[in-house]
Amino acid sequence: MPPDSVPASDTPAKPARQAPIQTTVVGSYPAPAWLLAQPSKPALRDAMLAVFKTQELAGIDVVTDGELSRFDVSHPETQGMIEYFISPLAGVDTAFSRAEAAAFRGQPGMQFRRQPAGVVRAAIGEGTLDLPSAAANGALTAKPYKFTVTSPYMLAKSLLDLHYRDIRRLAFAIADVFQTQAAEIPAAVLQIDEANLVGSPHDGEWAADVLNHVFAGFGGQKGVHLCFGNYGGQTIQQGLFKDLLPFFNRLACDHLILEMARPGDADLPVFRDLKPEIALGIGVIDIKDNAVETPELIARRIERAVHVLGPERIKWVHPDCGFWMLSRIVADRKMAALAAGRDLYLGQTIREE
Repeated sequence: MPPDSVPASDTPAKPARQAPIQTTVVGSYPAPAWLLAQPSKPALRDAMLAVFKTQELAGIDVVTDGELSRFDVSHPETQGMIEYFISPLAGVDTAFSRAEAAAFRGQPGMQFRRQPAGVVRAAIGEGTLDLPSAAANGALTAKPYKFTVTSPYMLAKSLLDLHYRDIRRLAFAIADVFQTQAAEIPAAVLQIDEANLVGSPHDGEWAADVLNHVFAGFGGQKGVHLCFGNYGGQTIQQGLFKDLLPFFNRLACDHLILEMARPGDADLPVFRDLKPEIALGIGVIDIKDNAVETPELIARRIERAVHVLGPERIKWVHPDCGFWMLSRIVADRKMAALAAGRDLYLGQTIREE
């Protein structure tokens, strides 16, 4: 072998080229049946490995642990979007009376719940909540990893507040806890999920300040997911993104992750007035429908968004919301279609370069 030759195995790997439009998921993935049947810590770790590998094979660029870090066999139906974050907090009592449950039902904006996630009886503290430990599951994948948390605004609305008696003070108290822990979250992306604000746009500007308070503790990419609710496949909020433009423009984040496949993209022109620092992620997969989109349909949806807003704005494509309520085979096929549709639009298979 000539002295200046290099064995192929020793040749430095060529860095992967990042696609101009990245694929991701919103967060949740259906818990495997074998985990539900025989839950244990080793089984949970194996399930996360399966979820990560499934996304990798589908061609997803930025992956999650399927939100299985929140897994609770006694409460699997929403994969811990509310209770996981509320129950460990100091100051919150998860036992309450019939009268307190009735008082909660009289509050606006959470009519889909019959009882609160808890009652705030004292000042909020972190209690036993440990988000950095949950986020450590990202070590199970070599892909960029995204960790998701529920918006303190939505969490505050799920509580009966007998201490602060002011939803803004309560939301900021929860955000204080999240901000402190966000500084130690080992993830490339931190995503805050907000599934209630669409129905209460009048709260938008101060709700943005709450989210920004959380993000102030995190050094990576910051994303905000908004949808119209996904409670067992039901849309539970009515509203328009145009009413939330002041909220969007007040956010200190890098990108949005928006539900658009199910409601349609009529609101796309609204985002011409979105501040240029925020990239747009558009939902091109309807998670409230078992039908699997074709790559051609996904490519057309991307093309439409780029035509309206320009290629410099559209940087992410993803499902409308989480996959938790679908069967695994449907979720898997939708993820594969998502990546194939993005590649079809770009005219090349980026992930194979």
